[in-house]
Amino acid sequence: MTGPEPTAADLERAILGESPGLRGTDVAAAAGVSLDDARRLWRALGFPDAANQHAFTGADRDALTLVGQAVRETGVDFETMLRLTRAVGLTVARLADWEVATLSSAVEEFTERDGASTDLMRASVDLVEELGPRFDRLLVYAWRRHLAAAVARIEAFAADEDESATEATVGFADLVAFTALSNELGENELGELVEIFESRCADVIADHNGRVVKTLGDSVLFLESDPVQAIDIALDIIAVVGRDERLPDVRIGIATGPVVLRMGDVYGPPVNLAARFVNVARRNRVIIDDRTAELLPPADFESRRLPARPLRGFGDVEPVTVRRTRPRH
Repeated sequence: MTGPEPTAADLERAILGESPGLRGTDVAAAAGVSLDDARRLWRALGFPDAANQHAFTGADRDALTLVGQAVRETGVDFETMLRLTRAVGLTVARLADWEVATLSSAVEEFTERDGASTDLMRASVDLVEELGPRFDRLLVYAWRRHLAAAVARIEAFAADEDESATEATVGFADLVAFTALSNELGENELGELVEIFESRCADVIADHNGRVVKTLGDSVLFLESDPVQAIDIALDIIAVVGRDERLPDVRIGIATGPVVLRMGDVYGPPVNLAARFVNVARRNRVIIDDRTAELLPPADFESRRLPARPLRGFGDVEPVTVRRTRPRH
């Protein structure tokens, strides 16, 4: 990019493809959608109401037009479309924050490499213009791949995720003494530690055809239809994290039972029980519940019941430790 030094408005234009110049009323009218519905969809995406401001672009008008057409022509009702829009908003908001945090370091490297001739804003605009179109294609590709995987999981879990519960195995992997450690590390070191832990866990879970439901910095919640695979995920996470000197020890709780999948999250007693288990598990150990232990083949696993202990919301519970006694095939 040549000419005058770019501004924040130039960066916004590079990202959006054009400068905002339309009001919400203009966008709603052009799309054939009521202003109230347009506002609800905008809020569902995660943005504050800006109907009376020049905050919208032609792309916003086109997107709203597509939503209106989908409601009118496909039979999908508006409330369902609103839930889908909220799911998109929540997901891409986190993706955007993650991208900015990751790319900010790359931008700084570019400015240091090119010297004083390249300032931070110009480097940001150049990077967006070069990387944006490529990432657009990658994003659509990844979405389609994950959509295909999600459809395949419907049969595995054998339930309508909006209407009924199905039995599944839930696991929580939690870093030991993370709060104390976070007080000792700088921001960059802490961010790197969290990213390493999450990426290590995600790789292991994907290898076993499991699903990462969410990450919470010092913990990862995952879901499996097969309890054997869930145990193997837990054991592999312990092995992978234990080999990385940059990471503290980890402890994992696993429980099996009826869960409900909704809006990309999972709910039910097994989720809460698995979360409670990590508070009583020893370092680099897996704690499971009775139901999970019942489903494990005795020829491959050895389990041992521990003394009862009070768990909030469950009363006195006897956790079970588990280890593999025969190598995987």
